[in-house]
Amino acid sequence: MSLKGGIHNPRTPLRRFLDRELSAGPRLLRENFRAQHRTDSLLAPLPGVGTEAGTVGTSIDTRLRLAFSTAAPVDLPTRIGIELCGQFGHGLRMRAVGNELASRLTCTVHALDLANRDLPLDRAHDEEEDLARLLIAAAWYQVCARSAFGFTYTPLFLTALENPDAFTLDRLLRLPHPDLVTDVVAQLHQAADGPLADLRARTRPADCTPGPTFPGTRVTADADLIADGLLIDFKSARNPRGLPQADAWQLLGYLLLDDADRYTIDTVGFYLTRSGVLATWPVEEYLTLLGACRRNLTELRTVFHELLASCQADAEPLTPAEETSVQRLLQRLAPVVAPGHCPTCTQPLPDTAQRRTYCSPRCRGREQTLRNKGLLPETPTPAVPIQHTRSRRPPREG
Repeated sequence: MSLKGGIHNPRTPLRRFLDRELSAGPRLLRENFRAQHRTDSLLAPLPGVGTEAGTVGTSIDTRLRLAFSTAAPVDLPTRIGIELCGQFGHGLRMRAVGNELASRLTCTVHALDLANRDLPLDRAHDEEEDLARLLIAAAWYQVCARSAFGFTYTPLFLTALENPDAFTLDRLLRLPHPDLVTDVVAQLHQAADGPLADLRARTRPADCTPGPTFPGTRVTADADLIADGLLIDFKSARNPRGLPQADAWQLLGYLLLDDADRYTIDTVGFYLTRSGVLATWPVEEYLTLLGACRRNLTELRTVFHELLASCQADAEPLTPAEETSVQRLLQRLAPVVAPGHCPTCTQPLPDTAQRRTYCSPRCRGREQTLRNKGLLPETPTPAVPIQHTRSRRPPREG
């Protein structure tokens, strides 16, 4: 089950659940995000990047995580991809080269001492270029872990297929277009002079978890970084001020998956690698901006995990029977609304709200949107609303 896949399809149970629970939608969060994104500086992709923008994004994400912790010089998706590529024709050769790549990447990461806080975030330009080539090659192996079909279109696969006997690690490292390497290095150098470097200086490697996963769940999801309670998602989008709804929902999904509070996340945020902006929110503020005021975080996590355990939450229902089953499940997990409470956010109406049905014009507008999507019950059901708990730690500066 894929968190990202379930969020990007508006018909999946996972997406419908989140659309209903987040009664404010993405607008308030997007406005707050843009207020924090106070810069016109932008590193645009170079012409040679072309369709490899995702490869660049994966590579810079990995490089930034290594600046905080080198506990896993070769991350899990890369190792999985190296193993899985053996299923293809000439796959044993690709796997052997992948293992050589993993060995060289590990040695390079340790030799450069990337997580050492006594050294700057970046290294010499030529060292970063060599490292970028390793990370780009590793990103192509990661494609195999996520999409076997997509892997067959990577330069790695096409070159190995063309001449397996000549496919070596040195040949692989010559494949990245110079613009790919330059783009990764430029984003890294920009991070070295910004808020991400300040965050790195305030933390220790032991306080940082690169690529955190969520054991005990049925969902495949690996976030980018947790640094001393701050959950960060790296974004290398061409338009960093956009903040798509799916990105906001995905960050919340990571937060909800940590139901045992293993990582003690108290703040969430995005780092925009092309503009060098770090936008953050205390967890309670993030939930409030999204309108998740129907339940506190503990209850929302509980209901979220019940959803994941009760259905294939990332799959769109394809038959009338499947759709009926999903509707019944969503109805059973729906928050209930007591008399005298707003049907959109379920919070008590103001004492002065004589004959008012909604607590605000915004909730009135959202209620119709949610009802049109079939995300609200036809009639309110009595219940006692639950208020937010307070964050355990003070807000961080973004």
